[in-house]
Amino acid sequence: MNKQDIASIRKQFKLNNDLLKINEIFNVYIMKESSEIYHHQSLSFELLEDEQKELFMDNFKKVLSGQLDEKLFELKFQRDVENNSQLILHQGLLSNDTEEWKGQMLHIVEKMLKDKQYEMDIVVTFIRGEYMKPMKNMSDESEESERDTVYSHPFILCSMNKTQDPKKELLFDYVEKEFKYNIVVDPIINLKAPISGFLFPSITDNAADVNHVLYSAGKKNELNYHFIEEVLNAEEKMTAAQDKIVFEEIVKNVAGDQKINTSTLSNVYDEIHRVVEENEEEEIPKLDYKDVEKVLKSSGIEDVNSDKVETAFKTVTDDESYEFKANNIVPKYNSKSIKIETKLANISISPQDLRYVRQVHFSGKRFLMMEVEENTVIEGFEMIPEALFEKAKDNTE
Repeated sequence: MNKQDIASIRKQFKLNNDLLKINEIFNVYIMKESSEIYHHQSLSFELLEDEQKELFMDNFKKVLSGQLDEKLFELKFQRDVENNSQLILHQGLLSNDTEEWKGQMLHIVEKMLKDKQYEMDIVVTFIRGEYMKPMKNMSDESEESERDTVYSHPFILCSMNKTQDPKKELLFDYVEKEFKYNIVVDPIINLKAPISGFLFPSITDNAADVNHVLYSAGKKNELNYHFIEEVLNAEEKMTAAQDKIVFEEIVKNVAGDQKINTSTLSNVYDEIHRVVEENEEEEIPKLDYKDVEKVLKSSGIEDVNSDKVETAFKTVTDDESYEFKANNIVPKYNSKSIKIETKLANISISPQDLRYVRQVHFSGKRFLMMEVEENTVIEGFEMIPEALFEKAKDNTE
């Protein structure tokens, strides 16, 4: 799935939408520090009150929110796994019997509880529904409505949410005209911040892909590997942050003793950004060791060759055929996404402007120098230009 596929289904989670039909909702309550299901309940989604529906709709949208490879991950199911979740979910998706579907989902919950206990009460919510997407490129002369022909996508969505203790509050009783302490013992289900979830099957270019599942992490770049491997039975995935670290290690390995200055690093980012720009129509542009070799050579790093780059790939990733997603290894190009942190000050700068920053040595000290086109103004005061760190002569004299 790409970000367009995800956005397309996420925006359908709203009330009174004829392009989305949610058939059943199944809630499972798990007590903290327990490996048992405390309670479960299934009912038709349409029987919920509108206020409840809206709470759940917002929750489901949050499960599908975030950047790919940061919070959302398309995972491939492992092969030859006994009692694999791919088969369980597929059977649940195809089943016409509600009890059978519930049984399959309880099977997934049992896998969540195997060798795992949670520090707080957890509510696991499953929905089974159908998402319809109108076909595009309809003829302008056609009298047929765009909704007369649609792609139909049956799906299962899971959302895991923690509970929290009710707030201690003081209330005013209008009838008895007195202040009272509000005593509430029932836990509150926090639907505003799901801790995990998934969408099955993955949907790419209007086609269902039952070999992949879209996994949602609770926090950016923090994957639950127990959930991925033991619950979903899916293959591990690198986060964007991990991808970037691996790329940086490969560059350092290839460069060896060479010191990389800001100009060279800026060139590296420029070259990768150019690859992204040239492949806008491609789903996700990727870089293998040959592409990385071209990037490093074009960026001004000396003594770069295929053998050295291929060896670096094998040393760092243990896989010379490893491919990077270009978007993962370059900071957001058109924003001040690079952070330069020092004890004295923190600076934010865009990758394309990194070349205008220098670290220089003068009189035995290190200085961070930036090239600017205008006089610097601090708190309304224009700074006096200095030459070689001494006061510049007044040109008006």
